[in-house]
Amino acid sequence: MGEEETVAAEPVTETKPLSERDLRVSDDEREHVVGVLQKAIGRGMIDLDEFTERTDRALASRTRGELNAVLADLAGLYHPAAALAAAPAYAPPVGYPGYSTGQRFELNAKYSSLVRGGPWVVPSELVVRNKYGSTKLDFTEAQVQSPVVHIELDAKWGSVEIIIPEHASVDLNAISDVKFGAMEDKTRSNGRMGNPRYVLTGRVHGGSLVVRHPRRGLFG
Repeated sequence: MGEEETVAAEPVTETKPLSERDLRVSDDEREHVVGVLQKAIGRGMIDLDEFTERTDRALASRTRGELNAVLADLAGLYHPAAALAAAPAYAPPVGYPGYSTGQRFELNAKYSSLVRGGPWVVPSELVVRNKYGSTKLDFTEAQVQSPVVHIELDAKWGSVEIIIPEHASVDLNAISDVKFGAMEDKTRSNGRMGNPRYVLTGRVHGGSLVVRHPRRGLFG
């Protein structure tokens, strides 16, 4: 009988790609977040004890995920390099079924004012019809169900105001039909990366479309 050969199995190693949250941060990034925390205490968003605790956490952070967690609950304040990690989770509130995939939700404002704000649920597709009225969509605290939200506009002689978080962005390139009206992107995020990303299509006739970030306080 021949001797059996035994081959030792080589250990299998697997390298997983790093996410944005896993990237290491520098001293400059840590100091930047401390500066943001100073703004937060100036606005009354945190007290001195919280400032001290969060500063210690920021200075001890090694990754962008750890660093951005220091600012995650401070509305309107974020660390630009870790903006994607700060984006809200795409899930409806507990106990709410949400919208089915591809479902289009329509909002109508005719000779009236329509406002959506707070923790409202946002489907992946919205249609906004505004005739001789005003529409205000505030996505600052919204529960968004997809990383990209498509918004179709049909605005006639009315105003549309859209408010997005600072970590989000818009895409207005598909709105090419603007007559006797105005379109202004105060966020300067058109075409840039953001999470969520709001893609607008449709037309604006005899009215206005304004996209902006939430207004900051006295010290912003």
